[in-house]
Amino acid sequence: MTKLRLAQQIGVLAMATLVSAQSFSQKIVIAHRGASGYLPEHTLEAKAMAFAMGADYIEQDVVMTSDDQLIVLHDITLDRTTDVADLFPERVRDDGRYYAIDFTLEEIRTLNASEGFSVRDGEKRQSYTNRFPMGESSFSIPTFAEEIELIRGMNKSTGKNIGIYPEIKSPEFHREAGKDISTAVVNMLKDYGYTSKQDKIFLQTFSFDELRIIHDEILPAAGIELNLVMLIGSEDSYPWMMEADGMTKLANFADGIGPEKNMIIPRDSTAGNIQITELVSRAHAAGMQVHPYTFRLDPRNVPDYASDFEAMLELFYFEADMDGAFTDFPDRAVDFLKNRQLGTP
Repeated sequence: MTKLRLAQQIGVLAMATLVSAQSFSQKIVIAHRGASGYLPEHTLEAKAMAFAMGADYIEQDVVMTSDDQLIVLHDITLDRTTDVADLFPERVRDDGRYYAIDFTLEEIRTLNASEGFSVRDGEKRQSYTNRFPMGESSFSIPTFAEEIELIRGMNKSTGKNIGIYPEIKSPEFHREAGKDISTAVVNMLKDYGYTSKQDKIFLQTFSFDELRIIHDEILPAAGIELNLVMLIGSEDSYPWMMEADGMTKLANFADGIGPEKNMIIPRDSTAGNIQITELVSRAHAAGMQVHPYTFRLDPRNVPDYASDFEAMLELFYFEADMDGAFTDFPDRAVDFLKNRQLGTP
């Protein structure tokens, strides 16, 4: 073999290695409510664990209190993950729920947070029985500022650059109550130095109307730019987005989409007939990233068409070509991508 031929082959191999590394570097892991498969969701402990597990981004769901403080809580209600009904029974609304917006931050700080549960026949029953047991240890609801400071602090102490992935929860609900939660969130992000699309942040919402307001009004008023993600719960959420040019239209306002994962590979797929929709390819053609939710290990959460959790990730990351995954088990997704890159099982 001539030196020229050998050099050419080495060059091809190096380029292939570079392309492979780049394709893997673009695949990210988003810790859904933190390492919520192991510790109660949206607690600072769950976020610290997700950071240690190597997640690329850590998610925050943001709601507002009666005194306009931003807290990290998945629901706009408190009764699924706290003991609010025991401490403030008189604060229940007519629908039987306890809304965070009816409480001050000081009051919310008195609550104990736990794994999610439902109440049946007057008894609390944990939703995921294989997860952290209710009633053990002590957890609380953090503020959005506290969580940003925790992640920024760990970035400084470890030399890492882990991103944040906040969601504006139920913006219409907040607006009806006279609270502009999106402006409050954007202003806080600006205060903490998140000001450009090069910063490690995605800002997400399920509301297209709110996404448009953030893009057209709130971000320009703040003088910053951020990566925006449109969450999509089903094909019925916004039918126009599912049309052939829907992603192209959406790309005028968003940098990515966060669809429910069955919108990419339908649940009725089988091992011998994996159906992959056009959603990812259309989003990519429009220049947007795709970060579906939610990848879980719990019983009945791995679809029948996949032999195990890692086989499910293989299908979504590399057959359907998603860019990132929201998962309650970030360690498993991180290890999967590392092993896949190294070529080990």
